[in-house]
Amino acid sequence: MIDFTMIWAVIIAFGVIMYVLMDGFDLGVGILYPFAPDEESRDVMMNSVAPVWDGNETWLVLGGAGLLGAFPLVYSVLLPALYLGVFLLLAGLIFRGVAFEFRFKASPAKKGWWSAAFAGGSTVAALAQGIVVGAYIQGFETENFAYVGGAFDWLTPFSVLTGIGLVLGYALLGSTWLIMKTEGPVQDWAYRLTPRLLGGVLGVFLIISFWTPLVDEFVRDRWFSNLFSIWLLPAGALACAWLILRSVRSRAEGLPFVATMGLFIFTYLGLLASKWPYVVPPDYTLYDAASARESQMFLLLGVLFVIPVVLAYTAWTYWVFRGKVRPGEGYH
Repeated sequence: MIDFTMIWAVIIAFGVIMYVLMDGFDLGVGILYPFAPDEESRDVMMNSVAPVWDGNETWLVLGGAGLLGAFPLVYSVLLPALYLGVFLLLAGLIFRGVAFEFRFKASPAKKGWWSAAFAGGSTVAALAQGIVVGAYIQGFETENFAYVGGAFDWLTPFSVLTGIGLVLGYALLGSTWLIMKTEGPVQDWAYRLTPRLLGGVLGVFLIISFWTPLVDEFVRDRWFSNLFSIWLLPAGALACAWLILRSVRSRAEGLPFVATMGLFIFTYLGLLASKWPYVVPPDYTLYDAASARESQMFLLLGVLFVIPVVLAYTAWTYWVFRGKVRPGEGYH
C-alpha cells in the first residue's frame, strides 16, 4: 500500500528547503542593503534579484497550501501558537515586495523610504522565520490536539537566537549571490563581507548546537543514540563552510553560493533528523497530523502536475536572466 503521508512529508520538506534557498538569497540582499557602499551599488543589488524574487516565493505558497491539505493538525496547532510571528513574517514580505516596484519609480527624495522598506521588510521576514524555527525546536504545549499555551510562548531567548542565526545565514546567501551576479566594487565588497558573515553563522550554529539538547530531551537522545550516522550532517555543514572560505579566498564566483546552499541543506536535514517523525513536537507525529488518505491522494494528483511546472518556469527564468548585473542595467 502506498504511504501517502510519507510522500507528502517529502513534498513539503522539499518545498520548504526550496523556499529557504530561493527566497533566502533575495532576503539576504535586502538585509545587506543598508550596508552597501553607495546608492549605485544598491541599484545593482536590487536589480540582481528583481527578475526572480516573486517566483521564489511560489515555494512558500506551495509548501503552505500542501501543509494545510495534507497535515491540517499542523495548522490548528502552529497558527494559534505563532499568530504574531507569522503576522510579522507576512508583513515583512509585503513591505519588501512593494518596495521592489515603488523604489524604481520614486523620486530621489522618496527613494530612501522605499530602500528602508526593502531592508526592513527583508530583515523582519528573516528574523520571524528564524524565530518560528526556534519555537518549533522548543515544541508546543498541546492538549487534545489543540494549542493551550500563551500568545508569547514562541518568543524566548532561544528562538530569538535562532532568528538572529537565520538573518545572518540569509545575509551569507545574499553576499555569495552578489559575488556570483555582480562585478567591480559590489563584488569586491561582497568578497570582503562573506568571511565575516560565515564567522557569525558558525558562531550562532555552535551556540544553538549546545543549547538545543538543553531545551529538548528528545533531540538530546536522538543525537547521542546515533553517534555516527546523524553526525555526518553537521560534518557536511562544516565541510561546506570550509569550502565557502576557500572559494572566497581563491576569488571563485559561483562556488561560494553553491557551497552556502549546501550549508543550508545539511543544517536543514539535521533539523529534520532531530525531530523525526514529530511534526508538532513534542506530542504528534506525521501520522497523527495527517488528513484522510483519500484527501491526500486527491491533492497529490494536482501537486505532481504543479511541481514540474514550477521547476520548469523557475529554471527558465534563471536562464533568461543569467549573467552579470551591471550599473544602469535592470529588467525595469
